[in-house]
Amino acid sequence: MKLALVGIGKIAQDQHVPSLAASPDWELAATCSRAGEVAGVPSYRGFDALLAEREDIKVISLCLPPVPRFDYAQRAIEAGRHVMLEKPPGATLSECHALEDMAREAGVSIYATWHSREAGKVAAAKSWLAGQKVSRAHITWREDVRRWHPGQDWVFDPGGMGVFDPGINALSILTEILPSPVHLKSARLEVPANRQGPIGADLTFTDNVTADLDWRQAGPQSWDIEVETARGLLKLSDGGDTMTLDGVEAGEVSEGGEYPRLYAKMALLVGAGKSEMDLAPLRHVADAFMLGERVIVDPFEF
Repeated sequence: MKLALVGIGKIAQDQHVPSLAASPDWELAATCSRAGEVAGVPSYRGFDALLAEREDIKVISLCLPPVPRFDYAQRAIEAGRHVMLEKPPGATLSECHALEDMAREAGVSIYATWHSREAGKVAAAKSWLAGQKVSRAHITWREDVRRWHPGQDWVFDPGGMGVFDPGINALSILTEILPSPVHLKSARLEVPANRQGPIGADLTFTDNVTADLDWRQAGPQSWDIEVETARGLLKLSDGGDTMTLDGVEAGEVSEGGEYPRLYAKMALLVGAGKSEMDLAPLRHVADAFMLGERVIVDPFEF
């Protein structure tokens, strides 16, 4: 199937382009971006021109920042195209629900992707936890924004989500593996004096689930989730690629890599005429902004 990739930034170049190149399901037939291009692939500066001129392209993968994404997704759906959304699927819950309704009415597929759910040991963790009672769970998700978003001020602007840009990856894993859903009780958000979005967050959920998110960690990065049950302590590390049970490495590895599995799933959804718009991770972020105590901290500069 022919696909157009919209928004040729770092995540597109690092993950989407190589995954599409290796996929047996997809042909990257065009790109649309104000700046980036992919060698050997027709590029467009205007999205409307792409939609009008390339009726042979039936699927649009959107890698834009969250705020402008709704407009592009709406135009794609109105043009009868299937839509794949990079995480988070939108800037607000309301627009995500609206896109889901539009896609249903237009008879096209829409897929809200959560790439961290496709990490190597997430499926194994979900299987091990199935049917168990969780006594405690804790997320430690600490990384360096300068490394992953160098000079990208928009990540701290309204709609950029601040530390929840990476933190939502942890929440996407949590909502995938826990045998029972939880909801947020309280939050503490650390906001730099010169920014709008938080750079750190402490979250407390029901059922003794907590999270520590930080965007200031230099050196080794920490992407860990611990879940304690009567059966033992499960720990996912390395963003979900390593799993231990009471300190002993365990779990079968899901083959293929995160983004290749996302694109394989998109092919299945389009082929079956189905959609998937799980918004559970985004709901937790929205609740954090609604409930969170704001604490002003030192200014931050890239």
